[in-house]
Amino acid sequence: MISKKTAAIAILALATSATSIAETQVIAHRGHWDQPGAAQNSIRAIVKADSIGCYGSEFDVWMTADSVLVVNHDPTVNNIHIATSDARTILTQKLSNGENIPALEQYLDTAAMLSTRLIFELKSHPTRQQEQQAVLKSLSMIEEKGLSDRTEYIVFSKDAMLDFIKYAPAGTPVYYLNGDMTPQELKDAGAAGSDYHISVFQTHPEWIDQCHELGMKVNAWTVNDPDLMQWCIDRGIDFITTNAPETLQKLLP
Repeated sequence: MISKKTAAIAILALATSATSIAETQVIAHRGHWDQPGAAQNSIRAIVKADSIGCYGSEFDVWMTADSVLVVNHDPTVNNIHIATSDARTILTQKLSNGENIPALEQYLDTAAMLSTRLIFELKSHPTRQQEQQAVLKSLSMIEEKGLSDRTEYIVFSKDAMLDFIKYAPAGTPVYYLNGDMTPQELKDAGAAGSDYHISVFQTHPEWIDQCHELGMKVNAWTVNDPDLMQWCIDRGIDFITTNAPETLQKLLP
């Protein structure tokens, strides 16, 4: 016969599991770009992500040789290297939907009129000096636009991670992307959690619970397969970054 204490523990466990599942949030990878009229990292893509109620919309930021921040994923656009080219050259290049490559300032002006959170990925720059300058310039612009409370930072560079933790307003979420730090190492560094490729969590599923035990969050990227989405949801992963946000939304309670 099951004791009252055992039954209570079981009920609590079920409630905790249900809460974890309910808290899984959707992040649109490079915006909700797989739609008519949109393109990866376009202004249209963040508008679309906001329109379907995504928790956040991820985007990628580079700094040009003349210190202008621009939004693009790859280090090059039309075979032009962003970090070693001037802004005038970069900002006249076209995305697949006909938009110009957006300056970060232009992108943020649109974001300020939306509700979705900004998942700001600063790309790893060629030199430490340029990368640190990009961190400080990014933080200054986000503050100037009144978006500090809506912005979370993600980086592959450990140096940039530490810079964001040091210089961002206290409590700003900063996540590491590279997958080579344990939860305890992230905690000791001051990160908000792990933002790792889904394969890292499949190899180290224990890191999910370890992050939560340390009071940190977990994000898995880039998860487009419904079965893998469900795998993440079942394990209480807090955020899922995906190119298929509407598919993920249908799986959530």
